[in-house]
Amino acid sequence: MKATTIDEVIEFLDNIIDNRRAEDSKLAYFPVLYRKVTIAVKQGIAKEEFDDNPRMERLDVIFANRYLEAYSQFEMGKPLTASWQVAFDAATDFWPLILQHLLLGINAHINLDLGIAAAECAPGNELASLKSDFDRINAILAGMVEGVQADINKVSPLIGLLDSVAGKLDERLVDFSIRIARDGAWEFAGKLAVADADERRALIAQRDASIAWLGRDIRRPGIFLGSVAAMIRLFEWAPVGQVIEVLES
Repeated sequence: MKATTIDEVIEFLDNIIDNRRAEDSKLAYFPVLYRKVTIAVKQGIAKEEFDDNPRMERLDVIFANRYLEAYSQFEMGKPLTASWQVAFDAATDFWPLILQHLLLGINAHINLDLGIAAAECAPGNELASLKSDFDRINAILAGMVEGVQADINKVSPLIGLLDSVAGKLDERLVDFSIRIARDGAWEFAGKLAVADADERRALIAQRDASIAWLGRDIRRPGIFLGSVAAMIRLFEWAPVGQVIEVLES
């Protein structure tokens, strides 16, 4: 499963969503959100909102293929990055909230994949010229992620309880903000862009281990927040299909 255009990315995401919807699988949650992001990027390219629109499509495709490859490897039972393994394994666990499933995908894709994709799209000295468009695509990502809370509220009646006990949803539960994740991805891309092949492999392996650890913390966020999340989860009664419909709206 490898896309060559942004339209193919959307087509692959549609197939994953349809297949997982039919299986009543929570693995559909992240691609629903990701499809929205991809469509927003496609619209931005069509309106020529980026400094280099053809390059932005290449970045989008390279970035998406990181997820599509990980998903295919998981489907076939083959080795994949530890960050995505943590995210995909959670789909069969009863206790993670809808929010946690989405954040596990976001964690792997932004914190690991985005830097790799940026360095591949603009290697070496080319990377600096990507910065403004990198910031634009990340603004789209941030807008989509932050806006999803209203959708989650429709299918998770007690999710607001996290606000009252832990402040802003993504501050303690996941121990990173989207801004910090974006900044970290750019810093990681800078290291990869000037690394040789051996250094690159080592940097990716080190980063993957760190992001997988963060993913495990997202999935099981400690006794206190874990207990609060468990209580909230008991009131998330909506079936997978209904959750998908809300996230798609």
